[in-house]
Amino acid sequence: MSFRVHQDSPGDAVEEAFFRIQREQMADVPILNPALNVEAVDFQRWQGHWLGVVVTPWCMSALLVPGSEANWQSTGDNKRRFVKFPAGDFAFLGSTETELGEYQSCPLFSPMGQFANQSEAIMTARASMVALLTDPAAAREPAAPHAPGQPSLSRRRFLAVR
Repeated sequence: MSFRVHQDSPGDAVEEAFFRIQREQMADVPILNPALNVEAVDFQRWQGHWLGVVVTPWCMSALLVPGSEANWQSTGDNKRRFVKFPAGDFAFLGSTETELGEYQSCPLFSPMGQFANQSEAIMTARASMVALLTDPAAAREPAAPHAPGQPSLSRRRFLAVR
């Protein structure tokens, strides 16, 4: 495997790698959604590494990319490991691409026919990241009551106010 530490966001390298894959390996594959493009979405630091989503015309996947040598667990190409997130344990598959080096991916959607446009796919990618990083038990806890005389900050109330 080609191990490379990314000090800065790997978003550009992710896009370069997946644009090349589209051009060289996916060009004539019938499952491609012509309304979609390759795009790296919301890469952020997570436990010393990079976590984000790649949207492509054929799939959407969460990616883990090394941000340091410390605590990176190499898997080898096409080998799986489980990663614990607040939302639970998710299986990631090891891969390597020339532009990116070693990374691990967790498929979220494939094929991508259910997305009408790029913006819908990007919103879904962002919602997937929020869901992955949110503890489901914490999300179910009722909100603390607001102080008397203070406006409610609930989304329902906010959206109802004009």
